[in-house]
Amino acid sequence: MKHFIVVLIGLLLFSCGKETQHDFTLKGHVKGLKKGTVYLQKQQDTIMVTVDSLHINGSSNFELHTSLDEPEILFLILNKNDNQEGTVVFFADKGITEINSTLKNFNFDATIKGSKQQETLDEYLVMMSKFNNKNLDMIKESLESQRVQDTVKTLALQKDFDNLLKRKYLYTINFAVNHPESEVSPYLAISEVPNTSVKFLEEIYNALTDAIKASKYGKQLKALIEERK
Repeated sequence: MKHFIVVLIGLLLFSCGKETQHDFTLKGHVKGLKKGTVYLQKQQDTIMVTVDSLHINGSSNFELHTSLDEPEILFLILNKNDNQEGTVVFFADKGITEINSTLKNFNFDATIKGSKQQETLDEYLVMMSKFNNKNLDMIKESLESQRVQDTVKTLALQKDFDNLLKRKYLYTINFAVNHPESEVSPYLAISEVPNTSVKFLEEIYNALTDAIKASKYGKQLKALIEERK
């Protein structure tokens, strides 16, 4: 009987220790946040799963934790007064990631410091922001040309839109090919240009290192190519 109790206590201690194990920590600060809930989520197949959450009451600082088998995209979601304030998407790896933002502009003010994959993703997003700003300028021009019924300019702007989209696709493909050692490469292929030609998807996949081909997003890219064929 004593032996049974000792074994049972050991199992309980092991179970409790196992439950608290994590190898990823997110340290966050949201300026102006006093009350609300923050969620750390990941995507499993097509479902968003919450891996940790914390109710905020008075402090703008928080920590969230989870376990990671490998680098992958995670989502920090802020919910305040039963309304979702926004989502910050970031590339996580084992260790510590820091996210600082504001309550007023949760999405746009977010600064992320952590994994090397996030640094690579940030490099890509800087160029994407330039494309997006150009796109917004063209939308304004298009609306104005339609308002004054300038059909010639409207048609010319449509061609510019198409060319800008092609440039964005080509930049994404080239960026992925030029970063074959990063999990960001196959992630961009499946998230940003999944509808591009199979030839370009294969070009990205074939450029990947063996380690990245075996990663979560490398496997998803391979599956996408096989599905598209």
